[in-house]
Amino acid sequence: MTKHNHEADVAFIQALAELLNKNELTELAVKREYGEDDSLEVRVVKQAAVVQAAPVSYAPAPMAQAPAHVAAPAPVAGPASPEDPAQHPGAVTSPMVGTAYLAAEPGTPPFVAVGAVVTEGQTLMIIEAMKTMNHIPAPRAGTVKRILVTDGTPVEYGSPLMIIE
Repeated sequence: MTKHNHEADVAFIQALAELLNKNELTELAVKREYGEDDSLEVRVVKQAAVVQAAPVSYAPAPMAQAPAHVAAPAPVAGPASPEDPAQHPGAVTSPMVGTAYLAAEPGTPPFVAVGAVVTEGQTLMIIEAMKTMNHIPAPRAGTVKRILVTDGTPVEYGSPLMIIE
């Protein structure tokens, strides 16, 4: 990077950022070769989508207090760890970055619902990462107390997906 113009690199990175926003991408990585020992590696990541996902994933908990909501058992688990569901002992966290899907296909019933009894290894949801559908198994048997993501929500590695007790 020392053998070429810094201003050209800055313009290139700005163009990548514009491309990221224009095409609604969340991440873009590029390696530019200038010569044998001269290259530029750029990774542009848009954090706004991930930050917005956190409030969306927690929104069902307060709504679960309404008697008409399907997830009525959620308030039982809610007071135990209202600030950080990832610290809950029954938290199932994401093993990867991707998009969470609660059902196998759009329009089909979800794999699990709040109140469902699950067995160890049972599919809880799918996380799509790089066009690959990854089934997320239950790490233990128990009852689904809270589902912390909505269908189609982007998730990060380690983010809480649901609570099983």
